[in-house]
Amino acid sequence: MDTLETLAVALVTFATVVAVHEYGHFWVARRAGVKVLRFSIGFGKPLFRWQGAGETEFVLSAIPLGGYVRMADEREDDLPAADLPRAFNRQPVGARMAIAAAGPAANFLLAIVVLWVLFLRGEMGVIPEIATVLPDSLAEQAGLQIGQEIRAIDGRETPTVAAVNFALLERLGDSGVLSFAVGQPGSDVQNRYEVSIEEWLKGAEQPNLLNALGITIRRPPVVPRVGGLTESGSARAAGFIVGDVIVEADGQSMPLWMDWVTYVRARPGQVIGVVIERDGARETLEVTPASVMSEGERIGSVGMSVSLPVIPESQQRHFDRGPVEAMVASLDRTFGLVTFTFKSIGRMLQGLISPSNLSGPITIAQVAASTAEAGWVSWFGFLALLSVSLGVLNLLPIPVLDGGQLVFFGFEALLGKPLPERIQMAGYQVGVVLVLSIMVFALYNDFSNL
Repeated sequence: MDTLETLAVALVTFATVVAVHEYGHFWVARRAGVKVLRFSIGFGKPLFRWQGAGETEFVLSAIPLGGYVRMADEREDDLPAADLPRAFNRQPVGARMAIAAAGPAANFLLAIVVLWVLFLRGEMGVIPEIATVLPDSLAEQAGLQIGQEIRAIDGRETPTVAAVNFALLERLGDSGVLSFAVGQPGSDVQNRYEVSIEEWLKGAEQPNLLNALGITIRRPPVVPRVGGLTESGSARAAGFIVGDVIVEADGQSMPLWMDWVTYVRARPGQVIGVVIERDGARETLEVTPASVMSEGERIGSVGMSVSLPVIPESQQRHFDRGPVEAMVASLDRTFGLVTFTFKSIGRMLQGLISPSNLSGPITIAQVAASTAEAGWVSWFGFLALLSVSLGVLNLLPIPVLDGGQLVFFGFEALLGKPLPERIQMAGYQVGVVLVLSIMVFALYNDFSNL
């Protein structure tokens, strides 16, 4: 996918979750009788305006990193007497809390609906059958063996590799006991194993969870066939194209993708002579991996992704659900994502999860593009995840966010009057600094990973 296509997919993805979020505020505000002056997708200079039949101006603005709903408020506007009863600040505190909470609620509702549709159409995933167990790994300490299926982790069922990864993801930075229920394929008999962990993968940057556990999953061998190239990567500049198969690097055979990855990572800034196979013929290219930081060390990167092989039916598990079962699964998945996101933020603040895992708009755009390229099912799954993330982010108790508003309104409900103006203003100033700092740090992570 080229830069323009990536940008287009990213804009559609951002605009969708932002529009749903702002519509939540808009819909509840209108139901509460509040006059809504503007509904904007994006910030800054308006690029497109539309005045509907009602009193609200709909705007598409220049900076597509958010949005807002501007409501009549006598603290900010000189309102005519007829509009004063419809001012936001004159509404009961319960109504204002409902309006503030409606944005995140709309994001969670979007995730529920999207996941319900995806579950209703059927779901499939790779069966988590163990192919290898690394010596001295957590898996070996626990007693896991080649050929076993991982049925559950910490009591949570893990019918697919994705479920295994999510269960392990929930234990990042954690201490205690990691428990497994495993069984042989085709057998209902299960064995249980446990292993102790202490601040597991604390501070690790983008950890490979299965590698950290010490296992690989049975699936077809991944040959080094080029599946994608970044615009700025050295592989594209060297002449690689999608579909190329890497045969040799500096005379060494490269039968598997991980052989190639390991070779490149160990040679930042060094010229590598590569023999490729393209359309049945062999060619030789030279590529110099860029030097990038990863987990405190310099590694090589050429900006290339692999073309994954088709998984045989025998190694996949299919799930067919009716409407009710799909809704239950959707609610469970959404709730799990919400709680996991809150836990991850808490562990990041405790230093148990590396802040380098915080992604900004560039990484989100790249993931949106890659999932769209993989198919609409993958893109909608990412849309649900992004919508949950936006909802949780806005519930953080930072004054410029919805969560901060809810905190202020909560104090007002308890005290019977709003907090003093100076306290609210100080909170907003601190909130602006915090939000801008988070955005700058996320952008720094994005550029560091390019």
